Amino acid sequence: MFGPIGMPELIVIMVIALIIFGPRKLPELGRSLGRSLNEFKRASNELKHTLDEEIRVDEQRAAEQRAAEAQPRTTSTSTSTVEEPGIPRA
Repeated sequence: MFGPIGMPELIVIMVIALIIFGPRKLPELGRSLGRSLNEFKRASNELKHTLDEEIRVDEQRAAEQRAAEAQPRTTSTSTSTVEEPGIPRA
C-alpha cells in the first residue's frame, strides 16, 4: 500500500509522531501535510499538462513544415537564350 513501508513500520512512525506532537497537534499537522501533498500533486499535473501540450504543438509544427517541404515547388523558367560559342547572335 505504501511501497516499501509495511504496516509495522507505519505504526511505529505514527506512535513516534503522537509522542512528539501530542494528540491535539497531530490532526492539524495531518491536514497541513495533506494540503501540501494535494497542492504538489496539482502543480505537477499542471506542469505535465503544459509539457504535453507544448510537445503536441511542436510536433504539429514539424508535421506542417514537412508537409510544406514535400509539396512540389513551381519554378519559373527563364526565357533567355543561351549563346553557343562560335555562333554569332543576330
